[in-house]
Amino acid sequence: MSINLVTRGVKVDLSNSAGQTGADASWGSAPTIGILGGGQLARMLCLAGIPMGIKFRILERELDCPAADVCPDVRQGDWNDPDEVAKFGEGCDVVTMESEFVEASALHAASGHGITILPSPQCMAIVQDKFLQKSTLRDGGVAVPRFLDAPDEGAILRAGADLGWPLVLKTRKLGYDGKGNTTVHGPDDVRRAWEALGAGRIPLFCEEFVPFSRELAVMITTATSGTSVVYPLVETIQKDHICHEVLCPAKVEDRLSESAVKLARQAVKSVDGIGTFGVEMFETADGQILVNELAPRVHNSGHYTIEACETSQFENHIRAVLGLEPGSARLIDESAVMINILGETDGCGWPAGLSSALKSPVAHVHWYGKSRSRKGRKMGHITATGPDMEDCRSRARRLASLIYRD
Repeated sequence: MSINLVTRGVKVDLSNSAGQTGADASWGSAPTIGILGGGQLARMLCLAGIPMGIKFRILERELDCPAADVCPDVRQGDWNDPDEVAKFGEGCDVVTMESEFVEASALHAASGHGITILPSPQCMAIVQDKFLQKSTLRDGGVAVPRFLDAPDEGAILRAGADLGWPLVLKTRKLGYDGKGNTTVHGPDDVRRAWEALGAGRIPLFCEEFVPFSRELAVMITTATSGTSVVYPLVETIQKDHICHEVLCPAKVEDRLSESAVKLARQAVKSVDGIGTFGVEMFETADGQILVNELAPRVHNSGHYTIEACETSQFENHIRAVLGLEPGSARLIDESAVMINILGETDGCGWPAGLSSALKSPVAHVHWYGKSRSRKGRKMGHITATGPDMEDCRSRARRLASLIYRD
């Protein structure tokens, strides 16, 4: 039996005939992907896979989660519990993650029960510990900011003497969106920074302060066959340490773009990454590119791909972890701008201004279905595409300004 699907003009062959190679050779019915975590990334993964007939299963601590709106099989449990993960994975063709916060030890234990997990537990163990991640990237020849371990206050002082002041003190795990790091301005600031990040209760490391000129990102999808596709280089604009706007493609010289893509490929390869990975980078004032960090998952800086590319980052992640070849990452139009919609106050998750925003059919509104809003919480995003970057940006900003407003 051979099923040909056409998505964004790219034909996908989900053949179950004898002699078929790849992960789909053993499928007797629609494959099932288990996702650890039920937030907006899991929701968008499900939305990308449903048109292909893929089935999904979600493990989340709370049943009231964004993915529950689109996935009928949401199971309540702790994705850091090895037994829970192993039980959850029974009957799944593959288990993947929507965040790097799932403990690698739980993934290792579950894989011992014959559960296929991608990215692999070994990869996740490296990437989720940012000190280990940076060490692996550096050892693989990837340019990264200089860094040193920080087991105590004395180590921070020594790091300052070596790396220079100011420097950035970071937690090795669980840091994101500005959480889990603080700038240390000098020797007199060490005690404050040390106590602010737990006073040694969690592992820390120091990184040199990089006075970057802008932040860049690349999404890369790598299949189990080794085939990979690279999405366009984008510029990301942060607001209060959270990604606020994504401009695609980044307006950089060809030389710089090629250097960034080469570095991103090298970074993902160095951790044996399978699936869609986000590679965040700094461009320095002298035109150098440094990898800031990897995200072993679909990523906020790749949301624009849903409308702007022939195959979205979400569909390609699904293809990759199922052993299918990734689709084209080519831009459909010349430009795209994505704007995050963040919660402004604590309250209901439904935006008062959505009806006003939807009156203008010049951009795409994505709402994540979170029941409650909090200040700074990612509630949705807007994407505008077209031939002119500034026009896209203007349209997206105009619609974003209507959300949460009457």
